[in-house]
Amino acid sequence: MPIEVKNISHIYMENTPYEKKALNNVSLTINEGEFVAIAGHTGSGKSTLMQHFNGLLNPTRGEVFIDGIDINKKKDKKTLNARRSVGMVFQYPEQQLFEESIFADIAFGPRNFGCSEDEVKQRVKDAMDFVELDYEEYKDKSPFLLSGGQMRRVAIAGIIALKPKYLVLDEPTAGLDPRLKQNLLQKMKKLHQKEKMTIIMVSHNMDDIALLADKVAIMRQGKLMIYGEPREVFTHKDVIEQAGLLEPEVMQLLRKIKEYGLDVDINALNKQEALNNILVALRKRGIKC
Repeated sequence: MPIEVKNISHIYMENTPYEKKALNNVSLTINEGEFVAIAGHTGSGKSTLMQHFNGLLNPTRGEVFIDGIDINKKKDKKTLNARRSVGMVFQYPEQQLFEESIFADIAFGPRNFGCSEDEVKQRVKDAMDFVELDYEEYKDKSPFLLSGGQMRRVAIAGIIALKPKYLVLDEPTAGLDPRLKQNLLQKMKKLHQKEKMTIIMVSHNMDDIALLADKVAIMRQGKLMIYGEPREVFTHKDVIEQAGLLEPEVMQLLRKIKEYGLDVDINALNKQEALNNILVALRKRGIKC
């Protein structure tokens, strides 16, 4: 069953001089098993939208359903379980870490969900392995003595250890070096494809989105501008630019090649597709390659 957002608006500090509308009548459906990216410039409302998925924020107007349950209507066991099915990693990991040791921080969620100590330990080990933190080396260290990138990995591990049905990540690769970033993206892809986990990623990196997402939502000034498959969304260059974003690099390259006179299809999501499009265009010109 899906996550359904129906006509939600969110106003911070409503009816005060500081009132700010962060979301304006947003509706979208995220189906089970999808990898959905939410993209937009700073202040577009993407992080505010994310925080409605498990009830951290309640909509000023509208409804949010998780597996058919309105998570803001009642405070019963079904609603609690629906909220718990959504694991969330914040953009700033220091907002999410609080225990004295890395082990205790990652173990906090599984313990509160009633897991045995043996299962807790195994989940912590598996989660630390997922984010490439050596268990023996890091388990007793304070998370607050780590670098920003390491803190982010601990925060992600804490949510992975919960084994959520829906995983929501706000700029998950920020602060990571290129190698760790690529490794984490590949592991997220594996979680999605092999474990069938539904993943929602907030990002402004269109190259990452092109490689991973089944669908992409573009936000601007609290409004959902467009929502659909990346191949379709990325053809709307005007919408992407209005949102303060850039096309994926491969599409920028193909567009530039086309401007120089080669009639190449610019619709490509990765380097291999871009190369194939260039070869097709060259062959149409009678160039053997």
